[in-house]
Amino acid sequence: MFQSFTGNSRRPRQVNLGGRTTNPFAAYPAGRQNPHESGPQNTLAIAQQERLARQQERERLNASRIIQRTWRGYRCRRTVRQTFRTEWDAREQQRLGQLPQFEELAKRSGVILDPLTPYGTAAECLSQLRLLVQFVEPRENGDIVRLVWFSRAFQQTLQEVPTIATEGEWTTPLRRLAQLTLRVLQLATSPSTPAFATVPLLKLLDFLTGLIPKQVARLAQVYYSVMASLTKNIGSLADRSRLSGEHLSQSVLALLRPITSETLTAYEWFAKSYLTVPDLRSYLGTLDTLANNINYKLLTSVLGSLQSQAPGPNQNSQDVDARLWLLSYFIYFHRYALGGQTGQQAPEPEFVKVISELLNSTAVHISRRLESEDVADEDSVERTPLHPFVKEQLVSLVNQRSITGLLSQLQSTTLSQGELADAQSDASREAKILATYALTLLRVFPRRGDDIRMWLYLGSATSSDQTTGGPGSRIPAIKYFWQASRASRIFATISQDSTKVLSLLKPANDSKDARGSSMSQTERDEEWMIILLFLELYTFVLKVMDDEEFFSSDSSFTASSNTQISWTKESALPLKDIKDMTVFLKNLAFTLYWNSADLNENEPTTHDTGGIRSYFGSVPPPTESITSVKDLELKNKEKGLPGVTGIPLDYFKGLVTGLLRMIHERDSRRKFLPEGHWLMTNRFDMEGFIPAVVAEEENRHQLQDDEDEEDQDSLMDDAYYEPSLGLIGTGRAQQTRRIEALRRRQQQAARRKQLEAVAPRLEILRNMPFFIPFPTRVQIFREFIYRDQMRRRQGFIDPDAWRMSVAHASMGRLLEGRSAAQDILSRHHANIRRESVFEDAFDQFYELGEGLKEPIQITFIDKFNTAEAGIDGGGVTKEFLTSVTNEAFRSTNDSNLFEENDQHLLYPNPSAVERQRHLLRQLGFTEGSPEWNDGIRELLRRYEFLGRVMGKCLYEGILVDVNFAPFFLLKWALTGGTGSAQRETAYRANLNDLKDLDQGLYQGLLQLKNYPGDVEDFALNFTVTDTIPLGESESRTVTRDLKPHGSEIPVTNQNRLVYISYIARYRLQVQPALQTNAFLQGLGQIIQPSWLSMFNQSELQTLVRGESGDVDVADLRRNTLYGGVYSIGDDGKEHPTVQLFWEVMEKMTNEERQKVLRFVTSTPRAPLLGFSHLNPRFSIRDSSDDQERLPSTSTCVNLLKLPRYTDANTLREKLLYAVNSGAGFDLS
Repeated sequence: MFQSFTGNSRRPRQVNLGGRTTNPFAAYPAGRQNPHESGPQNTLAIAQQERLARQQERERLNASRIIQRTWRGYRCRRTVRQTFRTEWDAREQQRLGQLPQFEELAKRSGVILDPLTPYGTAAECLSQLRLLVQFVEPRENGDIVRLVWFSRAFQQTLQEVPTIATEGEWTTPLRRLAQLTLRVLQLATSPSTPAFATVPLLKLLDFLTGLIPKQVARLAQVYYSVMASLTKNIGSLADRSRLSGEHLSQSVLALLRPITSETLTAYEWFAKSYLTVPDLRSYLGTLDTLANNINYKLLTSVLGSLQSQAPGPNQNSQDVDARLWLLSYFIYFHRYALGGQTGQQAPEPEFVKVISELLNSTAVHISRRLESEDVADEDSVERTPLHPFVKEQLVSLVNQRSITGLLSQLQSTTLSQGELADAQSDASREAKILATYALTLLRVFPRRGDDIRMWLYLGSATSSDQTTGGPGSRIPAIKYFWQASRASRIFATISQDSTKVLSLLKPANDSKDARGSSMSQTERDEEWMIILLFLELYTFVLKVMDDEEFFSSDSSFTASSNTQISWTKESALPLKDIKDMTVFLKNLAFTLYWNSADLNENEPTTHDTGGIRSYFGSVPPPTESITSVKDLELKNKEKGLPGVTGIPLDYFKGLVTGLLRMIHERDSRRKFLPEGHWLMTNRFDMEGFIPAVVAEEENRHQLQDDEDEEDQDSLMDDAYYEPSLGLIGTGRAQQTRRIEALRRRQQQAARRKQLEAVAPRLEILRNMPFFIPFPTRVQIFREFIYRDQMRRRQGFIDPDAWRMSVAHASMGRLLEGRSAAQDILSRHHANIRRESVFEDAFDQFYELGEGLKEPIQITFIDKFNTAEAGIDGGGVTKEFLTSVTNEAFRSTNDSNLFEENDQHLLYPNPSAVERQRHLLRQLGFTEGSPEWNDGIRELLRRYEFLGRVMGKCLYEGILVDVNFAPFFLLKWALTGGTGSAQRETAYRANLNDLKDLDQGLYQGLLQLKNYPGDVEDFALNFTVTDTIPLGESESRTVTRDLKPHGSEIPVTNQNRLVYISYIARYRLQVQPALQTNAFLQGLGQIIQPSWLSMFNQSELQTLVRGESGDVDVADLRRNTLYGGVYSIGDDGKEHPTVQLFWEVMEKMTNEERQKVLRFVTSTPRAPLLGFSHLNPRFSIRDSSDDQERLPSTSTCVNLLKLPRYTDANTLREKLLYAVNSGAGFDLS
């Protein structure tokens, strides 16, 4: 049973083979392992220690030998030097008879007395020179005195014996003498160096430079490093050695004057080591000496070659400042070379190229530091303002004549089609240089962006080609860069095949153009420069180009000789070219959004500051630790396209999408592109498109909910750290809070990128909705609303079902004892007086906010303060909404929130806020007081509520007969949320939109734009005058500047386009900004802005009013409900009167049908998706059999009360009479 039992009760002995200390209390010497511990491991440890000890002993012995050898060498050299020194002194004493003690002389503060005796022969001088360079030690003061002594004797010798040849055997000793001189001058700033030696040694250096310029030029790096050191310390040296700025200037120039094969090397180190010294003018007294004597062309050539050695991504602030000073001095020298007239003529292409490259790596820093001067906020405390000299030179680049004249350096012979097709042609290279320079200026001076674009647009190249209009004709800048862009390989590839765009946007090692040849990254970047500048310029021109000019272009490449034709019209592109451009933009924009996830994932980890990114942003290396706000701000820059070096993805998207939408707006107003041109349905699976979009919206909604929760926490943190609350803390604490705020912004940007990645179809719908057919987008819009209703109402879409679900829900009780369910239902019910619909609705429903999405219940109160009978089953809500809009949008009411233009199109009253301010002043309130702010907010709340009402109509599918101005509807479409590219979701005011605001102002600006004479005759300036109506006959005028100091800036022929664009922007954006933003905020609370962005302005008007086409009687008949006698029985046949009604409707004109539709539904248009989406449904019921009775309606429920007519003619006559006379509820 127990098989292991042996009968032996003795425990077996346990043997431990791992080793164990026999005496645990025994001690061992320090540094030795216990031999009884750990067994084999201890043995290995002991062996290792012994090997280490032997190695250390060998190293000690080797080190001692090295020390001994070094000491012996030093002692030997010192002995030899002393031997040479003694021999040199002996020869000098023999030559002169007596010799001063050089070591004693070095301790004096005076200088060596003249005259000195020159050497008798060249051989004697050369012998002493050879000895001197053998023993002179730069740190030995006695040797420094000997060097000065010899320099004087040497110079006198060469003056008296001019036949001495300084080549051959003289070359090496003289070169060594120059090296020794530079080494001594390196130590000139040391207090122990004899003060009097500096100026004589500088003169010696100048003398040697004249003797052996080529050899000294090879020492240019050390030479200009020494000059830079002396310049920086000239203040201390001037007192000790009488060193002056003039001495230094002559020494700096000495190496630049001789022309040898090494002169470019001298200029290179002059630029790299000396022209990076800050504020040379304060040290030298003036820069004119340098500017007057340097060879500007050689300096330009050297700087051009240096830019190929672009700085790496780890530039520190010293590197940036050094390049800024180099840039500034170069601009100054250029201005000096032109006699200070840089603004009077165009810069040379070589200058443009160098400036572009120099600005390349400093553009971000310049723009940030310029902004810190213009905007004083807490974010700019760490940004050092630019030095006044640097700022002055940089600002001098932005002047009209030089920018406008950039193209004047080019000849059109370089613009022939054959050469344009060659990416390496002179024309292509010059176009790339100009594009690079222009984009750099736009980046560095964003506040002057409109001026720069206008000056570029006014430029032209001179033609000497017989095929382009004849010699002497001008080529507008727009057409020049358009031809250069269209001839690029990138344009051809993207235009021909939209599926190849992604490969072109990836790194260049695997991309090919349309002809199958590969492009290097440099070639690709250069072509993108041209395309980007063209897109910038054409976007600017479209803002000021009216439709007549846009559609009137001919195929001529050059400008007309007729001076009466405006330059804007000369710059218009042929419609065929615009069609080609839209194909390119469509294919490019589609890929940017559809493949957004791929482009973000493929972003390179290395950051090339030498590419286009330097013009738009800068990113530190990913390994850089974030220890300051500046670091985090740089890291927080936008992501770039992986295959387009340095272009920020957001900037690129905004530019492409914005221009595409502007051209689409033109085509929407006046068709010039073929039907279906904008659609890109071939790139989608249209059968599953709507479900896919809905799924993306659900994913987006989920991510948005998570983001909103985190944003709420961030808002609480921001409120807690609000500086105005007095929580200031130390500087370190403030910086920490700012870093955390920037981190949160970075996280939000990352979440937006994630939204783009999970919803490419949504992004395309929001930014380029015209890629998808309009009916499909309407279906998506209604599906979005349905999903939102399901989510908010817990699945109870029907109003009565929702109220029932709320009433039966367990929500607890409020403090007042009333149940939460009762509170919700009571807040969604309102008693509305017929004579004050809008004000009662505002008072009772404003606090609901986005809760207005839920079903509301209305009880109308008549003039006797009695509730009208009836139950709100949806019809009363419809009547309420139409009544609110009718009252609020009437321009004759007291509030006057909206105004009408000449076409009776509505837009927010631009003077409403100013009028409110005037009323508050009359009441005695001071501006900025709580009462003042409450008065302004009260007005804006009404705009916000009206926006919610319009959103409610769209949300419920209720059509209202309201016509809005297209420019106002355009703002609805361009508020599509917080996408990555903010530029493409922003409204751009343009001249054509003014036509819908003020026809008279539009015509006046057109005349100003096309005026052939001098517009200064009109005495206009950059101001605008507002007339604010205060009553029936009272008004007030206010004049405002359109730009800083605008009253001092006259409108000229050159800047009139900027003036026109500023007027358009002020009238369309700035003046009505508060009212418009409040309305759009309310609208966005009910309808997601991203949903509205799926439509353009005309499509939004269709959403509000309904389909403007012919009334489809058959569709209306299929979706009509019948009641009373007219109810369809089991036989399925219609009542005879109903049949007569449809016969009459079929024979009516479309205008008469629309009148009938308005009579019943209060709007003459059909719903977008047909009458099946009319809410409530179109209904007909009988009223009586009186043949003389008129038909009547209940528009609140879309009900037609039709007497039982027996004759078609009678029915038609009575129906049209009722329709035209406005018979309604009172005749039923």
